[in-house]
Amino acid sequence: VQLQASGGGLVQAGGSLRLSCAASGRTVSNYGMGWFRQAPGKEREFVATISGSGTLTYYADSVKGRYTISRDDAKNTMYLQMNSLKPEDTAVYYCAARVSPWYGSRETHYDYWGQGTLVTVSS
Repeated sequence: VQLQASGGGLVQAGGSLRLSCAASGRTVSNYGMGWFRQAPGKEREFVATISGSGTLTYYADSVKGRYTISRDDAKNTMYLQMNSLKPEDTAVYYCAARVSPWYGSRETHYDYWGQGTLVTVSS
């Protein structure tokens, strides 16, 4: 499975962006998937995750209520809608997939990783 994250860019505080994670190589319709991010000088951290069925989601407290994770299995793609962005959301965002229908909040849960897309939020 190859994952390609896209949609990052420069946005002002309070703005919105939608990230996409396109999977190729095989269908990920039954795979749990997630988003992580790494800010400059910091360790990578969990952002959001969605189950293989798409019915269960879980968010980091720092993004809850502002971000929405979703998936479109017909397109083999996962999304992250980010609203009310803050400068502290600036980071490289990575998507990941696991060979399990369960969602997961730990990096060790995941088997495949995308290359990352940079999100910069200006104040």
